[in-house]
Amino acid sequence: MRLLPRDERFFDLFTSVATLNVEAAKHLRELLKADPDQRAYLVESIKRLEHEADALTHEVITRLDRSFITPLDREDIHMLASRLDDILDLIDGTARRVQIFRPGAAPQGTVVIAEVIVRSTEQILEAVRVLSNSKTPVIIAACTQIKKLEEEGDFAYHEWLGRLFEEERDPITLIKWKELYDNLEKTLDQAEDVANVLESVAIKHS
Repeated sequence: MRLLPRDERFFDLFTSVATLNVEAAKHLRELLKADPDQRAYLVESIKRLEHEADALTHEVITRLDRSFITPLDREDIHMLASRLDDILDLIDGTARRVQIFRPGAAPQGTVVIAEVIVRSTEQILEAVRVLSNSKTPVIIAACTQIKKLEEEGDFAYHEWLGRLFEEERDPITLIKWKELYDNLEKTLDQAEDVANVLESVAIKHS
């Protein structure tokens, strides 16, 4: 039995942004694997995805302002839309920093964390896809996995950041990669924030 009033457009928009997040995360992973002289296309691809996500998020907010009855609490719709968009903003910010800093070949640790980001965005997408059907166990399971991935990423962040300070002798390069590591870690934190919103919504409507 459907517990939420049907308004597929909100849920379709959430799913579209979550899908863009997965695509952007995969581009970021490839960006960090790529040779430094082959990164420009991936940076621009992520920027295009970020613009698409902004437009979809704007549509959510505009629709929210015009809707008399909404399928979720208004604050939940606004928060989920904003948090999903924030993930892509952070991915785009990391890509732009790579383009601006020109830091050379990426340390392996950045690729390790980027892979965790990909898996986190995939779990978010899995949860968002079933939000309209009130499939609480699926959503809770995905959110639990996202939180585990955040812990995994946090562990990798500290381990690889420590290696960076041990192994990198050029202070400017160290500063560049330190900021990039920080941005990757913030992206995982943002994914966990999305999981918290999804979990709250799922429990509220279970």
